[in-house]
Amino acid sequence: MTLTASSAPATDPVASSSGAAAPLTVGFDLDMTLIDSRPGIRATYLELSARTGVWIDAELAVSRLGPPLEHELAYWFPEDRIEEMVAAYREIYPTHAIEPSLALPGAGDAIQAVRAAGGRSVVVTAKNEPHARLHVTHLGLEPDEVVGWLWAEAKAEALRAHGATVYVGDHLGDIRGARAAGALAVSVATGPYDEEALRAAGADVVLPDLTAFPAWWAAYAERVAARA
Repeated sequence: MTLTASSAPATDPVASSSGAAAPLTVGFDLDMTLIDSRPGIRATYLELSARTGVWIDAELAVSRLGPPLEHELAYWFPEDRIEEMVAAYREIYPTHAIEPSLALPGAGDAIQAVRAAGGRSVVVTAKNEPHARLHVTHLGLEPDEVVGWLWAEAKAEALRAHGATVYVGDHLGDIRGARAAGALAVSVATGPYDEEALRAAGADVVLPDLTAFPAWWAAYAERVAARA
């Protein structure tokens, strides 16, 4: 297993004026970072197709998770039906998508590693927030916060609001979100991009998956503590 960093961290927590270190907060993307939601999303698209009579290539749809739902639906429905289809998809989703979706290897341990170091974790995702909360509750992942509805650079809004100095994701949009927030961009190659592509897009750290996160995190947190 090779852990790589493409550059120095974009930012590190620093000591406060009182000399105490600022709490470490880590943001995590959801789909294909913490959870493999492909089985549930595939089932949801198949049900939507059955209800509407419109063919949807569910396998193709789940191969490009990351952007907001509206982006994917635009491949299959005319613009004047997107709002209607978003509502239909979200009605179907809880019944078809929560149970089949699985935690990716290392997801729970990654969140617990942050907590064990005295840090906080916040899930920041483009998925609508109620469904994101259903997923983390069902899988027992226990982040401190869950924020939905945010994609790419817009994720910086929540990352800054929660003081996140690290953002972990699988998509190029996650790297852009971390950069916009001035956070360290940590990428995992569990989504649509391999390690080389993530590195080329400017990830500060590239991990094969979240099973490598606790070891990386321990070294990072130690370095931050020493600086503080």
